[in-house]
Amino acid sequence: MSRALFIVLFLVSFSYSAHAQLSYYVNMQNQVMVWDKGMIRKVDYLTPIEVKIGRVAIPYLDNSRSFKIYYAGGVKTVNIGFTNEFKVSDNLVTFMNNKSLNVFDKGNVKNLSTFCSQYYMGDSVILFFDGVRSEYKAYYNGQVYPIEGFLAGNPLEVIKVSDNIVAYDNYANQFRIFYKGEILEQENYAVSSFEVGRNTVAYLDINRQFKIFHSGQTFVVEDFPPISYQAGDNVVAFVSNDGYFKVFYEDSVRSIGFFTPQDVRVADNMVSYRDQSGYFKVFYKGNVYTLESYYPEKYVMQYNSIAYINRMGMLRLFTEGEIYDVTNAELENWELSYDVLKYQIGMNMFRIYNKGTEYSD
Repeated sequence: MSRALFIVLFLVSFSYSAHAQLSYYVNMQNQVMVWDKGMIRKVDYLTPIEVKIGRVAIPYLDNSRSFKIYYAGGVKTVNIGFTNEFKVSDNLVTFMNNKSLNVFDKGNVKNLSTFCSQYYMGDSVILFFDGVRSEYKAYYNGQVYPIEGFLAGNPLEVIKVSDNIVAYDNYANQFRIFYKGEILEQENYAVSSFEVGRNTVAYLDINRQFKIFHSGQTFVVEDFPPISYQAGDNVVAFVSNDGYFKVFYEDSVRSIGFFTPQDVRVADNMVSYRDQSGYFKVFYKGNVYTLESYYPEKYVMQYNSIAYINRMGMLRLFTEGEIYDVTNAELENWELSYDVLKYQIGMNMFRIYNKGTEYSD
């Protein structure tokens, strides 16, 4: 664990309207410090063994392997030496004590299964196999829902989980979606091709029609299967059968142009790609932005942001529709986490950049 400053700022809430922020670093005295909405708190006295940062919580194994979670201004010791695995998402923390699966949600700990061999985690949903009852279950909004009984001695073969949605082919070869606490009987036949994102499932039905489920509605987007497609948060990018590059957004399809884009990436709220002229472009919330007249070798894309170093040596950040030139200093490293950019100048000089504002330790 480095003693250097590690800060990650997050936009937090299900609607993305509230701005609760968290930061974490270990100072030169090996003390664990958390920055939370402008307040710096000392939360531990020795360097942790392992730390993971979510948008509302910071779970970690302390120096003695006690499992602790920082949340809402304080630290809760969950157990002493029992946790062998833990994960964090935007809103949830899962942890395994041997084979026992548990969730930390809004400050409370709930045991989901005393014997779990398989689970999938999203920002606000968990799909898990309860080995005690031989049943798939889902955890969502504080409740546990039965999903599928265990049949034929084999687990479900096709399951995909995203932020707040689960899609799968069940044992009866029917396509089902778990969304907002309900199992939706989406198709009476299995589908072999589907992708998931927040509020969104894109798939080919049994007749090879291209459909998109979004926020409770199902749209027949194309009568023929697309050449390719990817799903993100409330967005689906695809190349249609007749060669048009299109994006589904806000319940409608927008045609970007008659070309096959290269290097398409869909991550969270964005679609990035190289167009027919080699330009680096991004589709973000209904608009197309040109970032460069070439395609960079390396860039990182998360949530509402893209970071990269351009040919002039400038560290550049695209975030929420704005482009910022951050620094042209020689960097030791840089890292994008959610919508916050961290970069290091020299051995111990760290800077944080978020929406045009620079922060330093």
